Amino acid sequence: MSMDTEYFHRRLTDELATIAETVAQARETSGIVELDQSSIGRVSRIDALQQQAMAQSMLERLQTRQRQIEAALDRIADDRFGLCCACEAELEPERLKADPATVCCMACAEARATR
Repeated sequence: MSMDTEYFHRRLTDELATIAETVAQARETSGIVELDQSSIGRVSRIDALQQQAMAQSMLERLQTRQRQIEAALDRIADDRFGLCCACEAELEPERLKADPATVCCMACAEARATR
């Protein structure tokens, strides 16, 4: 396969570093919300709980993406990067450029979507 895996490795490690920073920030805002009625009103508490739920959801999405990137880096290390995990065909270059952590070729992704 004539692919510049170093380019994809750089992209993936850069994104992983960005995610690590964002995860740290999300953990700060997804912490326990104080519900002391003497210090904040009901509407403010509801807003704080809503902000907490959004931060927790974002944290879950970031952690999922982090696992996807780590798996892609493992595939690079194992010399399996760029191969479909289902049929082992080469992934389309456009798919890899759009998302270097992608695991399936277009045909297999469509087949999975129709199941």
